[in-house]
Amino acid sequence: MTRVLRRVPEDVADAALAAAFLTAMVVERAGMLSGDRLSAAVALSVVMAGCVALRRRVPYAGYIVGSTALIAEALWIAPSSISPYANLVCLYSLGLYATRSRARWGPLILIPGVVAYFAKFPSATLTMPAGVLFTWWLAWAVGYGAARRHEEQEAARQAVRRAAVADERLRLARELHDLIGHTVNVMVVQAGAGRRVLDRDPAKTREILTGLEHIGRDALTELDRVLGLLRRHEPAGLDDLLGAAPGIAELPRLVERMAQAGVQVTVRMDPSVADVIPSVDLSAYRIVQEALTNALKHGGASSASVTVHHDGRAIDIEVCDDGRGSPAGYLPGRGLLGIAERAAAFGGSVEHGGGDRGGFRLRAVLPVP
Repeated sequence: MTRVLRRVPEDVADAALAAAFLTAMVVERAGMLSGDRLSAAVALSVVMAGCVALRRRVPYAGYIVGSTALIAEALWIAPSSISPYANLVCLYSLGLYATRSRARWGPLILIPGVVAYFAKFPSATLTMPAGVLFTWWLAWAVGYGAARRHEEQEAARQAVRRAAVADERLRLARELHDLIGHTVNVMVVQAGAGRRVLDRDPAKTREILTGLEHIGRDALTELDRVLGLLRRHEPAGLDDLLGAAPGIAELPRLVERMAQAGVQVTVRMDPSVADVIPSVDLSAYRIVQEALTNALKHGGASSASVTVHHDGRAIDIEVCDDGRGSPAGYLPGRGLLGIAERAAAFGGSVEHGGGDRGGFRLRAVLPVP
């Protein structure tokens, strides 16, 4: 039954409630009044019922108009035992649906209605109107409190949604940076090498161009995957982002690309590394990829070593090169910041700087869930 009621449109529900109030008020007045007084009472009842029907659309104006009709009825016709409850519904709706600034007027503007209603009861003690006034205030407070809780819940949902979108954007930005940064740098170096040997070694030039073609194709495949996630209407989940993403098993292809770009890379890797979960696998690959890209782009290295150790609790990655090393007081760029973010996502750590024998050294530890 509750599910059926929830599917009823709000306007229909309010109209039905208003019709019920109007019927009850007209029946009550028909048994008490006649002639012009009955006509006037029915007209005021229609006004108050209309305010109930519009309680969500115009809660502030609805309560003001309904209260005015209630006061007119109480002072110039006769107090009703039903119409105050229609006004009570409008007061609750004022607290629930009106803007915060307008809803705050509720405790003040309800007083004239209560005073006017009891003006025709000279024998009423002070306790009776005070009790009614407290009840009216309580109805307003319940509506006002519910509205504020709804605002807080909505603000919390929006904050969670914004955080999720920001996290998704950050993940995609890291993917694009690592993918495009590595690929473009390798292709630029290879294009330069091809240009230098174009005239004297056509065979070598063809080899370099073939490598460029393969790198470009692989990059377009990955780029198409990431851009496909950006075009989706729903936020990309982690499984979507991983999809066909590369992992640590792709290191031999990465080493081959680096060799074509002029950096000889040796890899020492524990076989058990291949058993880690996909998210750690992708991050480990991207960390090695970015470290080697930096060795090529910033260090001008000719060789590098990669060590990937897995002890069952964490993956320990170390990349060292023989390049120019780190200048004094250097600040991490987007690549190193991205590596730090990837490690932090798993509660890991990153350290980098000059190597013991020159060049640049990067070490990242990724705890394995």
